[in-house]
Amino acid sequence: MVLYIMGAGRSGSTVLGVTLGNCDGLFYAGELDAWLSRSGSPQLEDEPRMRFWRGVREQVPGAGALFGRSAERSLERSLSLFRVNLWGERRRLRAPYRTIAESLYRAVSVAAGAPVIIDSSHYPLRARELQDVVGIDLHLLFLIRDPRSVAASFSNTDVAQYTKSTLTTNVYLWLTHLLAVWVFLRQPRARRMVVRYEDFAADPQRVVGDILRAAHIESAPPDFSSLRTGLAFQGNRLLHSETIALKGPGGSPAGRSALTALLQAPLQALLNRLEPVAAEGP
Repeated sequence: MVLYIMGAGRSGSTVLGVTLGNCDGLFYAGELDAWLSRSGSPQLEDEPRMRFWRGVREQVPGAGALFGRSAERSLERSLSLFRVNLWGERRRLRAPYRTIAESLYRAVSVAAGAPVIIDSSHYPLRARELQDVVGIDLHLLFLIRDPRSVAASFSNTDVAQYTKSTLTTNVYLWLTHLLAVWVFLRQPRARRMVVRYEDFAADPQRVVGDILRAAHIESAPPDFSSLRTGLAFQGNRLLHSETIALKGPGGSPAGRSALTALLQAPLQALLNRLEPVAAEGP
């Protein structure tokens, strides 16, 4: 089984993935979209992580033919839909890409000794490709965060991550979320769930419990005060710490961008209609 965390970047997918990965039988693999572009070599280079992913790479035959950024550029990136010059490459790469994706998840599952893999790759178009891979039991977690918080994160220059202007972030959120809605609605209701970051931050035990029950995973929620970050392939700066803790309700406050709130209001109205939603039951 694959739990795929889909949505915009800076929405909290790494902390959600780490949390789920601390449940028995679940393994947080990180952002596996980067596996081909990084030729199977993880973001961090500590020996246990390198050894784990080296073993995975050896169990994915034929992957070398797709190493590089071609698949990411033509199949996964949202803008690839509008780049006519990439349409031929999309058709050519689709079949081998799906075959390698299935082999990769199987190899990670075997190496980790876990039947459930969490992939926090974000990209809706990657999720769309995975929907047609027969050998993957795919469950989608559509992670949504207050757009003002996302815009504030992208404008933050105090951390070593790329930034976006407020206007660029708003365009990005519209495109990403519209594609994600399309992919989400194609997914069978029993294998999809909306997860709001603010709900997760306020009550992680309830949200994680809802996710596990919806996916029919028999595992108890972890100790939220001591979460191992594990051997994820790629993610945000949280992975530099061996353990993290969830610190009470509320999470980080939303940004103050009135422009973002105005521009995102129609989209938020659409997102609010999606269901089922974690932590929203009786």
